[in-house]
Amino acid sequence: MSFWNWSFLLLVFVSVTWSDSNPITQQKLDQVSNLPGQSFDVAFAHYAGYVTVNKEFGRALFYWMTEATNDPSSKPLILWLEGGPGCSSLASAMVNGGPFHVNEDGKSVYLNPYSWNTVANMLFVESPVGVGYSYSNTSSDITNNGDKRTAADTLQFLLNWLERFPQYKGRDFYIAGQSYAGHYVPQLSQAIVRYNKENAGSPINLKGYMVGNALTDDHNDRVGLFQFMWTVGLISDQTYKKLNELCNRESFIFPSSECDKIIEIANQEMGGIDRYSIFTPPCPNNSVTKRFLKRWHNVGPIGQSYDPCSEEYTVIYFNLPEVQSALHVNNSIKWEFCSAAVYNNWKDSPISVLDVHQELMTYGLRIWIYSGNTDAVIPVTSTRQSIDALNLTTIGPWRAWYDDGQVGGWTQEYTGLTFVVVRGAGHQVPFHKPKQALNLVKSFLAGTSMAPFVDKVVESSP
Repeated sequence: MSFWNWSFLLLVFVSVTWSDSNPITQQKLDQVSNLPGQSFDVAFAHYAGYVTVNKEFGRALFYWMTEATNDPSSKPLILWLEGGPGCSSLASAMVNGGPFHVNEDGKSVYLNPYSWNTVANMLFVESPVGVGYSYSNTSSDITNNGDKRTAADTLQFLLNWLERFPQYKGRDFYIAGQSYAGHYVPQLSQAIVRYNKENAGSPINLKGYMVGNALTDDHNDRVGLFQFMWTVGLISDQTYKKLNELCNRESFIFPSSECDKIIEIANQEMGGIDRYSIFTPPCPNNSVTKRFLKRWHNVGPIGQSYDPCSEEYTVIYFNLPEVQSALHVNNSIKWEFCSAAVYNNWKDSPISVLDVHQELMTYGLRIWIYSGNTDAVIPVTSTRQSIDALNLTTIGPWRAWYDDGQVGGWTQEYTGLTFVVVRGAGHQVPFHKPKQALNLVKSFLAGTSMAPFVDKVVESSP
């Protein structure tokens, strides 16, 4: 081989090696210039790509980060995790608090005026592997996910991602999520706190976390669900009594056919409503996201988030080749809103994370739990049962909070925890009540109480 050929190969090797180690180069490679179907300009940069979390097995998590719309260098960083287990945070960005939402044609996007990146830099991560665009070169990884490995992999993701985006090292950092992220968020927070104790100079400056309509404690979640279904008139008196009698703590340990039968009766009595939002009509063509059911959870499915027709538009959009190319997706991946393979093969899930919350309160983290009060999957009554089990000291009385003169919901403050109810919201608060959800995250980041009573309340039209 000639000298010039060797020189060329050396130049290519050096260039590739330098680009892999230089964070600015990697950021440029990950930057998204324009989304397909985007007919408008945006005033913020956004990035998408992969971060390897395990080289031996080839596990890589996909992320999408949208900078804050104004002065991003002064804004905190929020990591958003979606539940399931097995559902996509990228999907959540497109139907909840992300800046882009998909139009009905499934081929174009519009700007969300209530995006959370108006107040923070937003990092959406598809976790664990097998969810969305995230993958592993070891096929058995997809059927061996669980809470412990998810927390460990997501912590490793953060450490590696911060090497690529060093400007966020030491930045005020918060974690938020909903549904089964009621496990992910506190468990990841716990992993970070423990990592920081053992590693001086950690780049992760965790300030707090927030979870909504969150799976927290299997027993309390179930008791609260039965209470909610009966209170709002979804089930009969007789079924309510039987649910409490037959589906007790022992039924979590020893399978009970009697409990299964009364749960099926409750399902029949509720009818064809959308349990994620009991007062809104479901999508008439509800064919995209599969409904999942595991015994340890609740009556009714918990696998997916709220199931409006926008899910179908999102699935179409993220499977477009031009979209995957724009987001730097490896090869061609069939993208799903929720992964049945991940959900149906989940390996470990503690019956409660109340002990994790209790541990984290001792570190002075800002901890908020919120709940939409029209959700019949993990309803407000379930969340109140779990908070009550923590035996916290009340420091702020139960009261209404306001949004534009209207009651936005209710709140109560405890030592170490703030609880917020969002009026009229279902399982996904940012989807059903985007403006109120943005007010919620503003107050959370500021560490201030939800807006109190106003002098003049505007009455609703009859």
